[in-house]
Amino acid sequence: MIGLPKSTEFNRRIPKQKFYENLTVPPALKRVFIDQIKVIFWRNKIAATTMNLAAGEMVTEIEIFEVKLAEPKLDKAILRQIDKEIPYHIIFLLEYDGKYQAWTAYKEAVGSGNNAFKVETYYHTDWLEETNLPLKIDGLSIDKVYENFVRQIAGDVLQTKKQESLKDSVDRDNRRQELQKQITALQLKVRKEKQLNKQVRLNTELKKLKKELEDLKNGKNENGVS
Repeated sequence: MIGLPKSTEFNRRIPKQKFYENLTVPPALKRVFIDQIKVIFWRNKIAATTMNLAAGEMVTEIEIFEVKLAEPKLDKAILRQIDKEIPYHIIFLLEYDGKYQAWTAYKEAVGSGNNAFKVETYYHTDWLEETNLPLKIDGLSIDKVYENFVRQIAGDVLQTKKQESLKDSVDRDNRRQELQKQITALQLKVRKEKQLNKQVRLNTELKKLKKELEDLKNGKNENGVS
């Protein structure tokens, strides 16, 4: 898929019950797997053994999963469950009615082992023709290819004017989302507040949050330095 070389092809169907047969998976999530997913294919395996790429320090393999949907939406809890079960970095290609969305999350190993991962915010493209998905091999190592896959799927939200690691980009975007939620909540408080002195205090806090958000968008650190 997505123009990857034949050497990466895996093309193995994965029974979807593999991901929810664990007794700790809530019944509601099992129901979502049954209702929203038709079939899952493990399409490609990108690794130093399947492509002319240097081995990664953080990423050993990148798996391409095609998930055929029964409806044009998917609960992100399903992707998190699959990410928990598979100890590798995954690019999900969701298919519905001939159109595709690419999904992925920044995923990093926790501790010294490779079998425990922390899964961050998920990013995704719009619904597109497979040939129009913004995914291409870019980089000389598995680490760099993975980083660029995440940035390609996330689009503008992980772009910055300065050089920074993928982790720093993800952290910055998480902070941006947090700030936007805080700003929205504060704006609501200001509208509801009747006492002038409290309005002034809330507006001062609101101005500070907006300044931090603007600095993030302009690629500045918390001290206002680019």
